[in-house]
Amino acid sequence: MKEVNTTDRGICRTKVGNCGKLQVTDWLGDVQPAYKGEDIVEIRFKNTRKDYYKNVNNLKLKVGELVAVEGNPGHDIGIISLMGELVFEQLKRHKVTLNNGEYRKVYRHAKTVDIDKWKEAISLEHETMIRSRQIVKDLGLNMKIGDVEYQGDKTKAIFYYLADGRVDFRELIKVLAETFRIRIEMKQIGARQEAGRIGGIGPCGRTLCCSTWMSNFVSVTTNAARHQEISLNPQKLAGQCGKLKCCLNFEVDAYIDAQRDFPPNHIPLETEHMTFSFLKADIFGGMYWYAPRGNGPGTLVAVPVKRVKEVLRLNRSGKKPEKLVVEKYDAGAQKDDTFHNVVGQEDLDRFDRGKKKIRSKKRSNRRNPNRNRNQNQPKSQGQQQDSTQNNNQEGGQSRSSKQNRRPKQNRRSNQNRNQNRN
Repeated sequence: MKEVNTTDRGICRTKVGNCGKLQVTDWLGDVQPAYKGEDIVEIRFKNTRKDYYKNVNNLKLKVGELVAVEGNPGHDIGIISLMGELVFEQLKRHKVTLNNGEYRKVYRHAKTVDIDKWKEAISLEHETMIRSRQIVKDLGLNMKIGDVEYQGDKTKAIFYYLADGRVDFRELIKVLAETFRIRIEMKQIGARQEAGRIGGIGPCGRTLCCSTWMSNFVSVTTNAARHQEISLNPQKLAGQCGKLKCCLNFEVDAYIDAQRDFPPNHIPLETEHMTFSFLKADIFGGMYWYAPRGNGPGTLVAVPVKRVKEVLRLNRSGKKPEKLVVEKYDAGAQKDDTFHNVVGQEDLDRFDRGKKKIRSKKRSNRRNPNRNRNQNQPKSQGQQQDSTQNNNQEGGQSRSSKQNRRPKQNRRSNQNRNQNRN
């Protein structure tokens, strides 16, 4: 069967991964069933919408195939995402209720005509969403159309909307039905569900959890950030949905368990010389950081939790210890979590450095390395006069030396002549 590119709709037909949309690992795929029960398959539609259907015609189905299934009314086109024993585990987990006690049916493998009509329906979704938003604005309704999903036969469309309260959209349904000539179904979703349907990349660099594996959304409060000693910065704590990030709840239980034996941090610690106020905590390191009052945040004192308990017990009994400091750290001496060259990399700007030019040096320069240095240096007027005088003196000395040498040569020549005469 011809492959269809449907990644623009949030659907891919890969057998492994399901395009990252609520992926389920079939760890029972190679296990033979102990009994022959109903042949139920999980079908995935646009983005994160899934439903369960019964293979009444005993078709040979595979994960990743396009099939035509029963719609209301008509038929729809979906992709098989899960088969076998694990489907029943999914039914128990999601507590799926059947329509009139029966599953909807899988009609057939998708034909070329079905796929062409399905692709035409996909191409209409974005334009329909934009026009429906304008209609909502004209009617003055306090709601937002988040997404539109057409049925495979183009006879019906699901409009996903967001609203803070109840909205009377009876007039809206009439206008939408007259405008698009289809059957309208309105379905309310939350901000997190909208982000899951749209998808995206989180600040961690990975695909959003709400679009890959999360199906149940639990409320997230600021107490989760307080337990983890995270600064209450709305820009950093909010996700793409505008709500608090779901991942704040992932590790909060571990922090709560670690803080059970911790003493209260709102009580200052008193010594004989000064009073210390709580600044921050290293939960898994078992340390409290205190700052002396009056000195500002420049000086930090790390105190183990056991020592904090001892000091608090002494203060309650009216006693003050002589010293509190166990380990003293300055604010600037804390561990820097920036980049460290631990694997032998060079500087990041190593490619920006120009290559050094290798100059050829003559033998004379190698023998007299100071000669060129003196020549390249600028000379003042006094130095120039001295140099001219020295040159004149050197010139005179050279001339006198030449004149002195000539008589020696003449004497030798005269001696040779006298010997020849004798």
